[in-house]
Amino acid sequence: MDHAAVLRDAILGKLKSGEWRQGHRIATERQLSESFGIGRSTVRRVLAQLKVAGVITQTVGSGTYVSEAFDPATLGEGMPSGLASISGSVSPAELMEARLAIEPSIVEMIIRNASQNDFAKMAKCCDKAEAAASMEEFEIWDGQLHATIALAAHNSLVTNIFQLINQARAQDDWGALKRHSLSTERRLSYQIEHRQIVGALTDRDLVRATACVRDHLLHVRRNLLGS
Repeated sequence: MDHAAVLRDAILGKLKSGEWRQGHRIATERQLSESFGIGRSTVRRVLAQLKVAGVITQTVGSGTYVSEAFDPATLGEGMPSGLASISGSVSPAELMEARLAIEPSIVEMIIRNASQNDFAKMAKCCDKAEAAASMEEFEIWDGQLHATIALAAHNSLVTNIFQLINQARAQDDWGALKRHSLSTERRLSYQIEHRQIVGALTDRDLVRATACVRDHLLHVRRNLLGS
């Protein structure tokens, strides 16, 4: 069962029915975790996807709310604009294969279209990941960094593709494998690689940025899958 999809669909269902409206305060991560019988890391990933899609907002010390800017009409008969959906299970090997095909290929687009604000957001993700108090929190900001990099391409199709990638990352198989493979040493190496990627993108250095992205993904694949 794709627990992330169950939670995401439940939230979208409440929005579609009108039970939850703009400004509605959503239950806490702990409450959602207990209600749906899923890990808090999965809850965080789903909320992060909804936040990127503009469905919710989160305020430290206050909580999670349906965004005042969210238009329920965008739900229609399916997902809100900018939030794609996958069905079935995507294996970690399939996910890494797709990421290796896609992420290095959009570097040129990012370098051409990204703003200084985009680069600042990438750096903030690095800051948050490095300050993370747990591996689960680090993984959330790791995923957020890659999503932020994709958003910097300013291409709606690329944005939707990365929504799918983040959904796949929220699946239980990926989470279990990542937790098993992620050591303190590997986390530190990923942090260094993230900074190298962001630095190369900020310098708008196409060759270096493409190589950094590809090398990082190959490193992650080796750690996860041994190949």
